[in-house]
Amino acid sequence: MWFDHESHDSVEEFICTLPLAYFRFSAHDRYEGSTRYQMDTLFRVFVLKELHGWTHETALVDYLNRRSELCEQFGFETTPEQSTLWRSWHQRFTDDLRETIDTAARTILIKAQNAGVAVPRQPARKIQHHDDESGESEPDHKTTFEQAETITDHVSRIVFSAFSLDRGEGCEIHENAYWDLQTYLGLRERLAANEGAHSFTYESTRERTPLGHAHRDHIRDLSIEQIREMYRQAVRQLLDEVAETEEFFRAGLVAIDITEADPFTGDRTGHEDEIIGTKENTDDYAYQWATVQLVGNAVPIVLDARPVRKGESRKEIVEDLLDSADGLVHVDNVLMDREFDSQHILEMLSQRGLSYVVPKRMQTSEKAQAKRLLRRGQDRYETDRKLHLGKNEWHETTLIYRRKEDSEHDDHRQYSVFMTNCGSGHLTEYGFRWEIESGYRSIKRFMAATTSKHLGLRFFYFAFACLLYSIWRAVDLLVQVALTGEYEHSPIVTADNTLTLLKKETGIG
Repeated sequence: MWFDHESHDSVEEFICTLPLAYFRFSAHDRYEGSTRYQMDTLFRVFVLKELHGWTHETALVDYLNRRSELCEQFGFETTPEQSTLWRSWHQRFTDDLRETIDTAARTILIKAQNAGVAVPRQPARKIQHHDDESGESEPDHKTTFEQAETITDHVSRIVFSAFSLDRGEGCEIHENAYWDLQTYLGLRERLAANEGAHSFTYESTRERTPLGHAHRDHIRDLSIEQIREMYRQAVRQLLDEVAETEEFFRAGLVAIDITEADPFTGDRTGHEDEIIGTKENTDDYAYQWATVQLVGNAVPIVLDARPVRKGESRKEIVEDLLDSADGLVHVDNVLMDREFDSQHILEMLSQRGLSYVVPKRMQTSEKAQAKRLLRRGQDRYETDRKLHLGKNEWHETTLIYRRKEDSEHDDHRQYSVFMTNCGSGHLTEYGFRWEIESGYRSIKRFMAATTSKHLGLRFFYFAFACLLYSIWRAVDLLVQVALTGEYEHSPIVTADNTLTLLKKETGIG
């Protein structure tokens, strides 16, 4: 989230502002008694060292000597001696703390790079532990690409078999050519069916390929429910593939969210129930789509998607998506955005035996409580609350007030309020919901362009883009397990690589 902010363009600035209030360093400090440098300061310094990939402390000291502003931000009156830093790393820090610093630096590099922020070096795609004498090295790009090619070939054949067009018998163009074309449309941003079909004719090795208007006509014949059923079947087959690995768990944490297409600027007459307002309450109108996605430690596959129409309640949407998710995985916990802040939704989740974490919109009572906490200088507060369901029925939940680190506000807006039925320990899981936001950016990149107002066509384009995204993340998991024997959440197979390989499966190039 920090690197997504326009003014945040420096990894070193992030290190200096990295919130460490909840870190417990005492268990990892081998020194007893008073010391010149605090553990949190040393932690920041060594994260800086790992970001640059310096092997020895000498390079770190030289760098600090040239960066007086950075030293001031770390709180140094003078630059630490090289010998002091060496002893801190080798004698004062525990092995676990050194490994945490490695992981933190690698994560910062990846997140910064993903946000387009300049980084001092390319992040390793597999953690290399200090003093590791195993001799194992991370897979090189060629090995990764070759493994991904084999797996993509296998996965795409299984997944795309779930899609079908009711075209009758005796058709000269093979049905797979339509899915090949749809995949091809996702290879380049903002590529429409007519233009894409024309290019596809020349680049494909198929003798016959669909024309753009024929492609759209066949997709328009599909109902929303047909598209969703085919999508769920494709995802079920994709999950069956990744479930064969020990690293995939068909259970756990899901996030439900709503995204919107680009603002619609044309005439929406006759389509007012489909081209609805935006989530930000502006004067714009847009198509909206709701999704349920695996998050947390699981591979982030989009389990189901659906259009959002005018008049539908958020409770209906959540129930519908959870019914779909339950048919594919075992759901324990649900994360949602504040637009799902409804006591009736929370009660429904509890009745289904599910845990939830949902941010609450601040009303008068929450603002008053936040102001009291601010006056007391209290960072965190929990209280039980009964939410009225109607008549004499209530939903019991827990409100958790949490003060934001480095907030831009100086009033009650420094606090966020969350509702949960599973205790404060699950509050950290809410951070996983942001995987959906980054996922949406990739999904929209995979979408074919259209100016059509046909809801079924628009939805198919979105659903197929969700499928391409899910294939990418599943292929990455399978490649990681095949090459390293483990799965780390940061991909080693890029979206570009996966689309390139899917392009080869369409018989292009």
